[in-house]
Amino acid sequence: MAITASMVKELRDLTGAGMMDCKTALAENDGNMEAAVDWLRTKGIAKADKKSGRTAAEGLVGVAADGSKAVVVEVNSETDFVARNDAFQGLVRDITNVALTTDGSVEAVGAATYPGSSKSVNDTIKDAIGTIGENMNLRRSAMLSVGEGVVATYIHNQVIDGLGKLGVLVAIESAGDKSALTQFGRQVAMHVAATNPLALSAEEIDAATVERERAIFVEQARQSGKPENIIEKMVEGRLRKFYEEVVLLKQAFVINPDLTVEKALAEAEAGFGAPAKIVAFARFALGEGVEKEESDFAAEVAAAAGKK
Repeated sequence: MAITASMVKELRDLTGAGMMDCKTALAENDGNMEAAVDWLRTKGIAKADKKSGRTAAEGLVGVAADGSKAVVVEVNSETDFVARNDAFQGLVRDITNVALTTDGSVEAVGAATYPGSSKSVNDTIKDAIGTIGENMNLRRSAMLSVGEGVVATYIHNQVIDGLGKLGVLVAIESAGDKSALTQFGRQVAMHVAATNPLALSAEEIDAATVERERAIFVEQARQSGKPENIIEKMVEGRLRKFYEEVVLLKQAFVINPDLTVEKALAEAEAGFGAPAKIVAFARFALGEGVEKEESDFAAEVAAAAGKK
């Protein structure tokens, strides 16, 4: 397969590796981007958590809570200019509040009746597109709830109350003091915003992801020339380190790095007055996973002005 300059650039954006290393990785893997990333990681050239620095999409993330449940919603727009528009912010705030009256799925939120009208949320967004003059969409929504306890919320880069660029929910089951639970839950939510864990526990990590990491660790360990029994121990050690990096309960707590999140929760139980358990979390970062099309800003201005 012919390796193009754009492919090399994309791999470099994803991994931070050098241009020649990226070209070699793509050539060795017949242009397969994912395999090329793994090849670079195996060689120790790229990091697993390196991401492209380009903004994926604009818009806002909203969070809202009601008793023992909370929602997080993402509504996208084409530009940050529109995201700072009062009308757009009001739209996202209303949609987030509507989400609390549904099961939290994006389908249910889109079909729900928009406040003060007889139209659905989806139809209201279509009307807003015509009014604001820019494409928008309800991208995703999630709800967490507990039978007894709290769902704490956190908004990072908040533009107005409840709206920002990154939203987190953390559900804690406990019969303890709700104020203390909420305070601790907010700290955990801030931690989740900062560390972006893959899962709550090791058991929740996708098996294919674990096997992919194991295969990379095995190949790296074999390059040391050690015997197979030593290699297996090396791989298990690296997997434990992997879990410490990506599993919420095993991560070093950003508020107190001497403790894991799990141990910090255990220590906090005295202040709750009852045992507590983190049962779920949700984290929405604006535009993650959606590549924003690059464009010529001067051409955009000219087009907006009606020029050729």
